[in-house]
Amino acid sequence: MDTIFIRALQLDALIGVYAHEREASQPLLLDVELGFDNRIAAGRDALADTIDYAQVTARLRQWVAQTRYELLETLLEDLATRLRADFPAIARLRLRVHKPQAAKALGCADVGIEIER
Repeated sequence: MDTIFIRALQLDALIGVYAHEREASQPLLLDVELGFDNRIAAGRDALADTIDYAQVTARLRQWVAQTRYELLETLLEDLATRLRADFPAIARLRLRVHKPQAAKALGCADVGIEIER
């Protein structure tokens, strides 16, 4: 399986369960892995035959800006569903979200959620 990856995509989101998290957007960092068969795209050398990561990042930014979830788990499930619907060539995906402000508040280097579908 071939993979397109996007690392540490910064997205601003209104997300969290605590009152202070509901007052303003906070930065999230999103890692994305999209598994697909790239042989057709490679053979034809055509963007139309692959998953356009510029479109993927634009849609992720748009979707996350519109959400108001409390849980990272809910956000990732929503993004996974949307990605698979809009980009049917995706055979496998892995999403990992990092919540830097929460990590800082907890006194650790990183905290987040990862899903694979």
